Amino acid sequence: MDGFLSWFFDFMTTMLGGVWRAISNFFVGLFQIINFPAYISQLKRYAPGFGVLDWILTILAIILTYAFWAGIVFLIVLLVRKYVRFRRSLVGNEDLLEEIADLHRDVMRLTREKEHILALQAGRGALDQIRLTELAERTAQTEEQGVATKGGNSSEEKTGAAGLPTTYRFSRLTAVDERYRHYTPPVYDDSMSLREICDDLRNYAASAAHLYYEIKTIRLMFAGLASTKLILLQGISGTGKTSLPYVMGKYFLNDATIASVQPSWRDRTELFGYFNEFTKKFNETDVLRRIYESSYNDEINIIVLDEMNIARVEYYFAEMLSILEMPNPAEWKIELVPSAWPGDPAHLKDGMLQIPQNIWFIGTANNDDSTFAVSDKVYDRAQVINLDYKGVAFDAPATDAKHIRYSYVEDLFRRAIAEHPVAKETLEKVARLDIYVIEKFRVAFGNRIMKQLATFLPVYVAAGGTELEGLDYLLATKVFRKFDALNLSLIRDEIKGLIAFLDNLFGKGTMKECIAYLGRLQKMY
Repeated sequence: MDGFLSWFFDFMTTMLGGVWRAISNFFVGLFQIINFPAYISQLKRYAPGFGVLDWILTILAIILTYAFWAGIVFLIVLLVRKYVRFRRSLVGNEDLLEEIADLHRDVMRLTREKEHILALQAGRGALDQIRLTELAERTAQTEEQGVATKGGNSSEEKTGAAGLPTTYRFSRLTAVDERYRHYTPPVYDDSMSLREICDDLRNYAASAAHLYYEIKTIRLMFAGLASTKLILLQGISGTGKTSLPYVMGKYFLNDATIASVQPSWRDRTELFGYFNEFTKKFNETDVLRRIYESSYNDEINIIVLDEMNIARVEYYFAEMLSILEMPNPAEWKIELVPSAWPGDPAHLKDGMLQIPQNIWFIGTANNDDSTFAVSDKVYDRAQVINLDYKGVAFDAPATDAKHIRYSYVEDLFRRAIAEHPVAKETLEKVARLDIYVIEKFRVAFGNRIMKQLATFLPVYVAAGGTELEGLDYLLATKVFRKFDALNLSLIRDEIKGLIAFLDNLFGKGTMKECIAYLGRLQKMY
């Protein structure tokens, strides 16, 4: 035991002596680095033999040496600070992950509670439906026996047997049925061409409402109406975005329905309404009523979604975006309620609402910090019309509103496609441009854009524009707009080459809209 203790004492003495020597040598070395008295004594010893050049070199050596050590110290301090921040960020991330996990557990718990509540409501609704059905059957049997009948004008016959609450769960739509029971269509004007309608509408807006638009804007609007059911008017505030569809409704003698989008809009119930389980009534919106009424007439029906990007369009308008893409209009249906009840509106089949063809949705969008960015999904399906400046006033002749029916305008669209098909040369140039854009930017035109192009350009030409002018606008708003999502700092040189390619392909300065847009992208970096 004594031998082990002696060895262990020598072992620890040697080790601790090494530790002490390392520490002491560190401080001895540090003291030697900053031993200014020694440096001064050395300088005094050698100074008598210094010349001017020696003194200059000595001063430079001192400055550079201590600058080097100061740099070393600075780097050490910087590394320590970065390490401390890194550790703090790790701790912060761990705390954040814990909070996210807690929130996820809360969401799961609330989801289970919501599903439980919905299950209870569904059960109660099914029970109420059974009771109502039984009540209807008993009342029908009573009426067959001649009991409780008081004539054809009784209140029970107006509201359904025994006042059955299912009769008028769609009160506003039922009122539309009543109004159109003895409807007589107006006398329509079927004599105007697309060019004449555009000029007439522009003059009407100026003379009747003091709203001034460029003729190009009106032509773009009609070309957009021909190619899609969703128009997006965007630009700065005060340029007449909401006023344009409003005055169009006035001109066609069929006022537009204006729905002011709210920041709280999250799903389709904001547009179409919802069934209230408590009152057994459907809360109908103006948009729903207008869509339903459109199925009764041959008018041009416009629904304005004012400031549509103040909420996320792809949330509350998601179902309509999908429906309007279906190639068969007979499939444009929305389920309002799961089943039919006695007394439902005449054009509501099995709770399904048919979206008629004579209706367009026109959304207005302000580009500022208070709104959401419009997603590519919406841009691809809509026709964008930019209103970036207020129209210049001009003298317009007094112009009256016109009754122009939807079917006549659709016939004008079909006639324009037949009479002004897109030139083969233009399609070949578009194909070459498509290949170039794919190779340089990895952006493709897509079948949807080509389909819209085949309708948009002929109608734009029939309305008084030129094919290249319409193509220029369509490419700028439908294709090159996608460059916003790219890293502009990396494709700046490629954009310059694209501008040169456009000049060579279509003629120098021809594609003004495209070149102006690409030029703005270049200036951003």
